[in-house]
Amino acid sequence: MSSSTAVNTLLKSGARLPPLPTIRDLVRIYKLRAIKQLSQNFLMDERLTNKIVRAAGNIKDNYVLEVGPGPGGITRSIIRNFPRQLVVVEKDRRFLPTLELLSEASKDFLQMDIVRGDILQYRTGIAFPDCPKTEWNDKRAPVHIIGNLPFAISTRLLINWLREMSLQTGAWAYGRSSLTLTFQKEVAERIVAPILSEYRCRLSVMNQVWSKPELKFVIPGKAFVPKPDVDVGVVTIIPLKTPLTKVHFDVVEKVMRHIFSMRQKYCRRGIANLYPPDVRDELTELTFKMADVDPLARSFQLSTQECLRIAEAYDQLIQKNPEIKDYNYRARKHVNVDV
Repeated sequence: MSSSTAVNTLLKSGARLPPLPTIRDLVRIYKLRAIKQLSQNFLMDERLTNKIVRAAGNIKDNYVLEVGPGPGGITRSIIRNFPRQLVVVEKDRRFLPTLELLSEASKDFLQMDIVRGDILQYRTGIAFPDCPKTEWNDKRAPVHIIGNLPFAISTRLLINWLREMSLQTGAWAYGRSSLTLTFQKEVAERIVAPILSEYRCRLSVMNQVWSKPELKFVIPGKAFVPKPDVDVGVVTIIPLKTPLTKVHFDVVEKVMRHIFSMRQKYCRRGIANLYPPDVRDELTELTFKMADVDPLARSFQLSTQECLRIAEAYDQLIQKNPEIKDYNYRARKHVNVDV
């Protein structure tokens, strides 16, 4: 019997996970405590974990990678939606017994793989060797990354995944895989921030160049154990069929970092730091002229397209003057360039 047929049979029969201790009971039984250094916060309310999984869309018979499952709250909600395969990546070995309990309970209708490791080091492209690849411009890939991310690594992890998305590698080698993730509410608002928003930043532009991010809902901090000092936003990120630029991710990221490095100052101040002192004024002026952007605008006043025109102008200049590509104004190195 195929996996899909087995799942349909189970659904018709009303099959479900066998009786298990609640997440709250498991935390008590195994004496699990959140470790502050790992930014751990447990979500115990099944209504909320179910809502997170619903935000990911239909995952039935699909492939799911869960990041940082902890004691397994979201994991249970994923399992109840009958994915074809579930891979969970957990760094903290204390949670392995609770995850193994879920794996054993669902073994008759689900392949659940438990990986003990650091998600920052995990190669998402090897998670689902049996997953068929989907053409990028076709329907979305049947792959979902879901997770209650540790606050300490959430931005770094997202930038890493956006880079893979832009290169169509890792989880995006399967096609347009989706992300459903939790962030601090302020970070979530930055991700989706439009032009002129007080939250507009590098993260806003980087996400909107390669994807369509959406803030689905906010979870109050009091729903977590221990209670964090902030509320939490649940964001879905769906790759665009056609990205807004063909410039390499690393170049765009570098330019956005400089544009938004001085939020309340003219954006030319940040761009000027891309260039060595002896050609700084000339190349900065040329960059804005080529991009047709007002150099006296503030970064949050720039549209995504204006930001990209600046990145495209910089990309053209470093191709003509490769000596300036690796210039780092913080390193105080002097580079001689003939303009």
